[in-house]
Amino acid sequence: MKPFQSIHGRLFPMFLLSMLGLLLVVTVVFYHRATEQVRDKVSSISEKNISQTVDLFDLLLKSYDSVTKSLNSNNELIRLLKQYSTADSVQAVQLEKQISDIIAAIFYSRSDNVGIHIVTRYDKVFSFDRTNGGSVREYSETSWFTELKGSTGEMKWLGVYPESLMSAGIHRPVFAFGRQLFELSSLKSIGIVLIETDADAIASALTNASLSADSQVVIRDADGADIIRSKVAEETQIGDIPAGWPGKIAPGAIVARSVPGAMMTAARIGIADWTMISITPNKELQLELKDTQQFLISLSLILIVAATVLATLVSRSFSSPFKRLIQQMKMVELGNFKGEVQVQSYYEINVLVGSFNRMVQQMDDLIERIKLSSISEKNAQLQALQSQVNPHFLFNTLDMIYWMLDERENDRLGRVILALSRIFRYSSDWEEASMAKLRLELEQFRHYFTIIETRLGGRVQTSIEVEERWLGVEVPKMILQPIVENAVKYGLEPLKRPGSLHVYSREADGGKLEIVVEDDGIGMDEDTLRRIRTMLEEAPQAPVQEEAGSAEGEGGHRARRGIGLLNVHRRIRLMFGEAYGLRVESEMGEGTVIIASFPIQGGEGTSG
Repeated sequence: MKPFQSIHGRLFPMFLLSMLGLLLVVTVVFYHRATEQVRDKVSSISEKNISQTVDLFDLLLKSYDSVTKSLNSNNELIRLLKQYSTADSVQAVQLEKQISDIIAAIFYSRSDNVGIHIVTRYDKVFSFDRTNGGSVREYSETSWFTELKGSTGEMKWLGVYPESLMSAGIHRPVFAFGRQLFELSSLKSIGIVLIETDADAIASALTNASLSADSQVVIRDADGADIIRSKVAEETQIGDIPAGWPGKIAPGAIVARSVPGAMMTAARIGIADWTMISITPNKELQLELKDTQQFLISLSLILIVAATVLATLVSRSFSSPFKRLIQQMKMVELGNFKGEVQVQSYYEINVLVGSFNRMVQQMDDLIERIKLSSISEKNAQLQALQSQVNPHFLFNTLDMIYWMLDERENDRLGRVILALSRIFRYSSDWEEASMAKLRLELEQFRHYFTIIETRLGGRVQTSIEVEERWLGVEVPKMILQPIVENAVKYGLEPLKRPGSLHVYSREADGGKLEIVVEDDGIGMDEDTLRRIRTMLEEAPQAPVQEEAGSAEGEGGHRARRGIGLLNVHRRIRLMFGEAYGLRVESEMGEGTVIIASFPIQGGEGTSG
């Protein structure tokens, strides 16, 4: 047999290819979905980080704004600055010290302050910084000074510078911002205040918006100029931000955009009118997807191995029962009916194997029944011959006696002798077959009752109601006489009154013909009925020479010798199977019913 002609050879590649195809589809869909989820995840984290960073900047700038407000609202400071413009040299020294003390107190209120500088309108500068402490000096106007001076009192966020704008010797990045100082009573400007803080606080806040070391965060002012940009390695530098993007952003809103090689997210820092932009390179997404790819590759290899093993097991689970079934069928071909296929597989295969086992068992039983039936028939013939002394001589002699009585006109005795002759002739003729038409069995029954009615003096009345269409049905030979003889001997003879015997036919379910022998005799008690039913149910398969005769009388009569109910029951079962045989129903004082069942065969509707 070619490999692909077997069940295993066809099921294995079919099942394996189906599972691998399904695995491929699931893998592609999963990878596509994972890519979208990673991108959505990174985008969500980026938006969340930039939102948190914007809130952090708002808080940080508000805290810086509160420092300038504390200076502007310090009435003592404003008063001293106003007095300083008209003070003589001695008073000026004292005022300078007082002003420096107030500035120092505010300076030390925050740890990230680098310098606080108040520039009066008469170009005098009062400073307090981390390097030089308090100082007073002259100052000439610069660009940032001009910007602060031109404001109307709002905060001016100047941005990050590489070194201090006012303090000599401070060469480190600073974040500068300021505003004008007003005399609150007259709302006249008395100068400007410039505050410089450590730019590390701004840079540290920027890292909160970075997703990784390669991410970059940029803060731009309203004009699009960079305020500060987080540092990244030169080899990971990201390209320029698209011109005009992201434009004007509403407070609290977040916008995102994908550009070649990166994903950008932007939000507005409302207090300073700045825009924060987070730039995440696509390779950060690839790192997430790389883990997913490795997972899918490993999982796919495992599933391919599992699919191969599963395909092998499933295909063999189909083919193995059939192989066993084929082997057993070959044994049956050789004449071995004793084997049995034992499998535990799918329901349909189990049903097929079970049907095969039952078929083989039924064939074996049928062969065995045929053998036993043949043996039983031979034994029945032998018993019939043993019960007669030269039966041919006997019924010839009886015929001679009948004609002698007929000549003397003794009709009653003649009928008895003739009936007895016909009984002997029928019971001794086993040469043709062990089966007979139901019509012949009924004729034998009538001959038998000719003798019984004469012997009992008319105390038993008989009636036969068998439909014409059943007279041609073939039944086992000599089945009615033992049943009727049993009814007469143990049911009707012991009666002290006249009795009746009714024989009739009926058709039962499943194609069965039932012949019912019913008498109104003494019946049986429950123990006797139970013993008879048990005896019939447990009837041995092989015939015996001596057997229970069918029933017991009230006094516990001994079992009689001959062809009794048990023999009839066993012969029917041997010929037709366990579904057929005799059934007994009886009630004490009411009578007994014996039912013989066998399949309808031999030509329904014929009469001879």
